Amino acid sequence: MPTLYTMPGTCSLAPNIAVAWEGADIKIHNLKRGEHKEADYLAINPRGQVPAVKFNDGDVLTEAVAILHWIGGLNADDGFEADSALARKELEALSYMSSEVHATYGPHFAPQGFAESDPAQDEVKEKTYAKLADHYTRMDETLAASDGDWYLGHRSFADAYLYVLTRWIDMTPLSISNFPSLEAHRDMMDRDEGVQTALSRQNMKPINP
Repeated sequence: MPTLYTMPGTCSLAPNIAVAWEGADIKIHNLKRGEHKEADYLAINPRGQVPAVKFNDGDVLTEAVAILHWIGGLNADDGFEADSALARKELEALSYMSSEVHATYGPHFAPQGFAESDPAQDEVKEKTYAKLADHYTRMDETLAASDGDWYLGHRSFADAYLYVLTRWIDMTPLSISNFPSLEAHRDMMDRDEGVQTALSRQNMKPINP
C-alpha cells in the first residue's frame, strides 16, 4: 500500500482530502513538526518537504499537484478522464494555486530569504500581502462565477487546495471576510466529512467547527 506523508498546517492537507474523497487505498503517515528534517524522512524526500508518496517498490512521488493528479487517476469512474475539459481545468487551477498563490507565501514564511534587515523584510512582506490580496480577489471572483459551491462548478481537487489557501490567509494581515465567496467555501469545506477526516489524520481542526 502506498504511503502519503503529511504534516500539520502544510499543503499536504490537499492530497489527504483527495484520499478521503476518493476512498483511496493509501496509508497516511502524519509527521510531527521537525520530523521532516530528520534522517528517516530525508531518506524518502531529501528536500525535507511534504507531501510525498512512497510506493511499495520504493519509488517516491513528491509535489502536491503531481500527487493529486496521480490520486485522480486511480478512479476511472469519477468523471475526470485525463483529457476531459474538467480535468484540464482542474490541472490549470491546481497549477495556478501551487505555482503562483502558494509560491507567493515564500516571503511570509521565510522573509530572511528575501531580505536581510528588519525594515527590508517588512517591505518585502508588505509587497507579498499586496500580491496575495490580488490572488485572493481573483480566486474569489472565479468562485463567485462558478454558479455553485465549487471552484470549477463541480467538486474537484482544486477545492482541496483552495481550502488550504483559505486557511493560510488567517496567518496574514488579510481578512477572509473581504472575500465572501472564499469565506463561504471555507465554511462549507469545514463541514465536509472527507475534509474532517483528513484534518483529524493531520491533528488539525476545522476553522469553524
